[in-house]
Amino acid sequence: MSIAYADVIVDLQQGDSGKGKIANALCKMNDYTHVIRYNGGNNAGHTIYHNGKKIVTHAIPIGVVHGIKSIIGSGCVVNAEHFFNELRELQNAGVQTAGLVFIAANAHVITDEHLAEDRQDNVIGTTKRGNGPAYRDKYARKGIRAMDVPQLQPFIIDLYEELHRSPNRMARILFEGAQGFGLDIDWGNYPYVTSSHCTVGGAILNGVPPQAIRDVWGVAKIYETYVGAKSFEPPDAIFKKIRELGNEYGATTGRPRQCNWLDLGTLKKAVDINGVNKVVFNKMDIMSQIGEWRLYDDQGQTRSYDSEDAMKRYIYEELPNVKQIVWSDNPNGF
Repeated sequence: MSIAYADVIVDLQQGDSGKGKIANALCKMNDYTHVIRYNGGNNAGHTIYHNGKKIVTHAIPIGVVHGIKSIIGSGCVVNAEHFFNELRELQNAGVQTAGLVFIAANAHVITDEHLAEDRQDNVIGTTKRGNGPAYRDKYARKGIRAMDVPQLQPFIIDLYEELHRSPNRMARILFEGAQGFGLDIDWGNYPYVTSSHCTVGGAILNGVPPQAIRDVWGVAKIYETYVGAKSFEPPDAIFKKIRELGNEYGATTGRPRQCNWLDLGTLKKAVDINGVNKVVFNKMDIMSQIGEWRLYDDQGQTRSYDSEDAMKRYIYEELPNVKQIVWSDNPNGF
């Protein structure tokens, strides 16, 4: 085996929890040879600040910003037109992409027909980016794969050859996920879910054996957000305040995110299923500004605390198997 190790980033909530900034920070901290996006498509978005510039990515992994080979993995779906637009956006932002950005040969392609079909959705609240129809055709065995699209040929890579057969190298991989556990096709709040695997299992499906996994980084906000058709936000003005202070609007669509308190029961489930050993809680500064410290326990009951430290102590007690918890209010990392 030519894989030294793989670290995996998993969102423990409904997406939008700050995975991009954690990926950005880990790229600075570790000597990765590859960053691989393992699920989803350009329906997601990561916002980071690099060298004083705001950079938003959608499908291309954040590793490219650090000069690391960045691959859209086999578990993803690709919109070719959007892919080239994103390349140009990165280049215009001063990011070197030549020889760094690749697409797995067996990733599937989003077609115009998929886009047209997805625009008709008025039940799930999708981003209308064609992901669902593309994944459906993949599993119906009638999809188009990236290797079959002529304009994508310069970017095609065989993940098995790259990770397992390349001589004289040991791959050190960061797997970057999209969406979150609450939107996972199997474990999320079905049918209000995405169409791909948002768990650590989704990363393994990109051609890496389970024993190669070193750390699983779970990412969450100290409160929760959701974008979609289901009702998620309670009728309390405090959640509107959280949305404004936290700038809770989608990086890809600009849609306002519904807000709620942290659901610790669901988060514990996500930690257990994904084998998470490190957790980052983002947006601590927003809760400090609100001055309210609340969450739902694993019985679904609201618990209130008189201080940030009191709530932290409770979370520590409820996550005994997690080796490291990071409380972050840094928009650029942790």
